[in-house]
Amino acid sequence: MGFELKKVEKNIATIEFNIPSNEFQDAITKAYKKNAYKFNIPGFRKGKAPLKIIQRYYGEGIFYEDAIDAIFPEKYDEAIKATNIEPIDKPIIDIVQIGEGQDLILRAEVTVKPEVNLGEYKGIEVEKIEYNVTDEDVENELNKMRERNARLVSIDDRPVQEGDTVLIDFEGFINGEPFEGGKAQNYSLVIGSHAFIEGFEEQLIGKSKNETVDVRVRFPEDYGNESLAGKEAEFKVTIKEIKYKELPELDDEFAKDVSEFDTLDELRADIRKRLQEGNENRAKNEFTNKVIQKVVDNASIEIPDVMIERELDSMERNVDMNLRYQGITLDKYFEVTGTSREDFRNNMRQDAYNNVKTSLVLDKIAEVEKIEVSDDEIEGEIENIAKGYQDQEKFKGSITEDYKEYIKDSLVIRKTINMLVENAKPVEKIIEGVEEK
Repeated sequence: MGFELKKVEKNIATIEFNIPSNEFQDAITKAYKKNAYKFNIPGFRKGKAPLKIIQRYYGEGIFYEDAIDAIFPEKYDEAIKATNIEPIDKPIIDIVQIGEGQDLILRAEVTVKPEVNLGEYKGIEVEKIEYNVTDEDVENELNKMRERNARLVSIDDRPVQEGDTVLIDFEGFINGEPFEGGKAQNYSLVIGSHAFIEGFEEQLIGKSKNETVDVRVRFPEDYGNESLAGKEAEFKVTIKEIKYKELPELDDEFAKDVSEFDTLDELRADIRKRLQEGNENRAKNEFTNKVIQKVVDNASIEIPDVMIERELDSMERNVDMNLRYQGITLDKYFEVTGTSREDFRNNMRQDAYNNVKTSLVLDKIAEVEKIEVSDDEIEGEIENIAKGYQDQEKFKGSITEDYKEYIKDSLVIRKTINMLVENAKPVEKIIEGVEEK
């Protein structure tokens, strides 16, 4: 065969390749023909010097690297297919023997997909929480709707109270000098929102419209602007307007205004139904996650570092992409938060480990249970995904074989998870109310 799998130990496979001297010599000749134009040898036109002359001038091994690069990939692919190992990284190649008239002997070490030792994964007992909707939950939701439909009413006959919205002009000073970013006009501030530095809003309570107030505060030590951090400041604040929130009456007219229903009782019933559906989805998702976690915890795997690092790379790219949607780069995020890429990766390392282990365990269960998906199922999933695109036919026409393989793998994992959940034994626990999380 020309190769031998020497050992697989600690997720490292060692393969030794013996390439006959005549094959290696052919590879050297091809490398020479490809690169001869680069050599200028006295007595020969450029690119016309014979192979032996070039080797005499530059050394016998001048074309060894190019020859190995040409001949090794095919031999390596043959070995991988024949041995059924699953590499997860590029091989590290060592030359054991090389030279004129000798067989080329190479030793490759490659990190392979680790062996998964499954524990119990069928019929496991997992707590399942049932969240019941209470009357209080429904009323809380109604009050939120009232808040969203409240109107602000200007008042002149009383001073500022907690919960009021005030329109203010202000200017800040440190040691009597104004500072950058400390001035604004017609600023709308909700008293009690804690949108400003601690103590600022409280000092406006009890003050009246058109009154100018001296507000004294200290910037926190960890304030984002280092030039202001820890310093005392004085703000001159003029209250230009005071408004309070007027909530609508909770009656049938309110129900008609904010919904498709004619009565408050109908609206209440619909809210209860929606909250219960949300609770059921929450309970289902939590139960599914607990099942997966328990199955993963029951398994044992020695995960190679390279898999963790690759998962960290993927997580980093995702965070970077999400930040860019918000108009900030990952480097800028590190700068603002006073952290580093190393801090980020260290903080995410456990999550990366969990992600990799979960993926490996689910893959192994799918393999053991022989879980497969049909072409019809794949096409059906493509149809579902296409519904999210304006030009569905264009989307379907752009699908590659790699993307189809991704869809296939995703469906296999989905079916695997469904199988685990169906076989799990729920231990029921009832919780009253939707606010417990």
